[in-house]
Amino acid sequence: MPFSVHDSEGEFASAIGASFADDQVVPDGNWRACLKLRFAAQQNRTVLVGRVHSGPLVVQKALYPEGESICHAVIVHPPGGIAGGDRLQLRTQLETGAHALLTTPGAGKWYKANGHVAQQQLHFSVASNATLEWLPQETIVFDAAQVQMQTRVELHGDAKYAGWEIICLGRRAAGEKFANGSLRQRAQIFRDGELIFNDTANLRAGDRVLLSPVGLNGHSVSATFTIAAGKVPSEIVDACREIIPRTGNEYGLTALPEIFIARCIGDNAEQVREYFEMLWKIMRPWYAGIDMQRPRIWST
Repeated sequence: MPFSVHDSEGEFASAIGASFADDQVVPDGNWRACLKLRFAAQQNRTVLVGRVHSGPLVVQKALYPEGESICHAVIVHPPGGIAGGDRLQLRTQLETGAHALLTTPGAGKWYKANGHVAQQQLHFSVASNATLEWLPQETIVFDAAQVQMQTRVELHGDAKYAGWEIICLGRRAAGEKFANGSLRQRAQIFRDGELIFNDTANLRAGDRVLLSPVGLNGHSVSATFTIAAGKVPSEIVDACREIIPRTGNEYGLTALPEIFIARCIGDNAEQVREYFEMLWKIMRPWYAGIDMQRPRIWST
């Protein structure tokens, strides 16, 4: 698929060809896709000023359900699922004063590997006085999938970031367990070049950690909600600790000087996201100065 360019600066588009290393060979019939977005603040309005894509990864038009200061963008992968050997990359840049919320139209699906690893790379760069929210719907890892997911967030000055990942191992509703395959995740957050958060998971079907009380304890859903916006006031942390997810879900909160982390494991992705949304309702007025409002796409 040829490049699609919507940008006023040539250098923004020219870098997309180097998004994947030249020695990364994609098996025949698999997708290699990259989407680059750039948001800027223009007269109290966040505008999608740069958009470049190669392959089947696109963004719908900019939406403003909360007013013009916050731009909502829905990231769409037209094939609907990620097969073994596919490689997707999303690179997003926010300029000073911008506020963007990125989400997805439905659950992400990672199919059986067929002997090949599927990869997703997220790279976010957020300038001072800008806010990025990455709130995708859940990710379903099918039995026998081999998945690698990497997230790198680069914050500058007082930039703010809030993001979650909700992972479902197997399709429990269909009676499918995660009996084969693997999932490797790494999430890193930097502020002014200094690493302030590094979270790594390496799960393989059959590992003891999937059943261990110090691991997933037999649950099929594992989720992390991370907010990097400075030290959270004690009263905000206390209010979050009063939120309890539905029975059957296990959870925990950690408030560090630079990072707020909520984790939840269970067997129902909707219940886990419900818990995260309750936390988001408390946290968002603090880090973004505006009440929580669910993206409309979540209700369709």
